[in-house]
Amino acid sequence: MSVPPNAGVYKIGNPYQIGGTWYYPREQPDYDETGIASWYGPGFYGHPTADGEIFDADALTAAHRTLPLPVNVRVTDLENGRSLILRVNDRGPFAKSRIIDVSARAAKLLGFYQAGTARVRVTYLARADLPSGAPQPFGAGTPPAVVNAVPAAPTTGVETGTLGAVPGVPVAPPTASPPSAAAATPPQQIASSEGALPTGQVTTVPVPAVTHLYIQVGAFSIYQNAARLAARLGGDLKISAIQRNGQTLYRVRAGPYDSTGEADAAFAKISNLGANDAHIVVDR
Repeated sequence: MSVPPNAGVYKIGNPYQIGGTWYYPREQPDYDETGIASWYGPGFYGHPTADGEIFDADALTAAHRTLPLPVNVRVTDLENGRSLILRVNDRGPFAKSRIIDVSARAAKLLGFYQAGTARVRVTYLARADLPSGAPQPFGAGTPPAVVNAVPAAPTTGVETGTLGAVPGVPVAPPTASPPSAAAATPPQQIASSEGALPTGQVTTVPVPAVTHLYIQVGAFSIYQNAARLAARLGGDLKISAIQRNGQTLYRVRAGPYDSTGEADAAFAKISNLGANDAHIVVDR
C-alpha cells in the first residue's frame, strides 16, 4: 500500500490545546525522537483522520501531535530492532507520556500489539504522496511564514545504529526544533527518504542490548537555566551534559526507569509540579 484511496489533503494545522498543554504543528524535516509508542483503533475505525482520510486499523498509519499531515516516518522498536515506515495522517496520542500512536496492523508488524506499548525511535522521512501519486509542491497549503523559514524536506539517507544521545529539545514548544540523534557507532543506512513508502516491509536493525526510560523536562545551552528549572521543580531531577553539534546542552532529567509503569508514574508526578514540557525519552 502506498496511498490510501481516500487520501486527504496536505496540512500543517493550527496550534491547539489538550489537557492544558499547547501543541504547535509545523514543518519538522529534522525530526528524530525517542519515546514510548502505543496503538489505537477501537472506536476510530471508519472515522475521518485529521487530514481527511478514513481511519483503517489494517492500514500502515500513525498519529502524531505536531508533524505535518500526511508524512512518512520510520518507527523503530528499540526493544526488538523491528523497523517500519508508516504514514502519519492523524493527530495524537493525547496521553502526554506517549510519542506516537500506530495502527493495529503496524503494532503487530513491529511486535508490540500484545504488550500495548514499546520503546521506539521515530524519524521523519518525507512528505507522503497524495492521490496524484506525487508529493505536493512545497508550500501548498502552508502559511507564507513557514514556507519562507523552513527548507524543503531533505533527500539524504536515514541513518540508524546503536542508540546514541537522545534528542533533548521538547516537541511541543514552537521555538524548539529537535536535532537528529547522534549515533554512538558508525551508522548503517537502512532507507532513503526519497520514495520511501509504507509498504509493510519490516527491516531489522541493530539496537542497544539495554535501554532505560527518563523523564526529560528541558534542555538548555546555559547551565544556570537548567539549574533554575531543576531547583523550581525539585524532586529527583538531575542535570547531565551532552555535546550536540559542537554545543554543550544541559538536560534536566529524572530517572532512569526500567519499566513503562515506573516511567508513567514519575511522569505524572513531575507533570503535576508544572512541567508541561516533560516527556519520556529512551536512552542507554
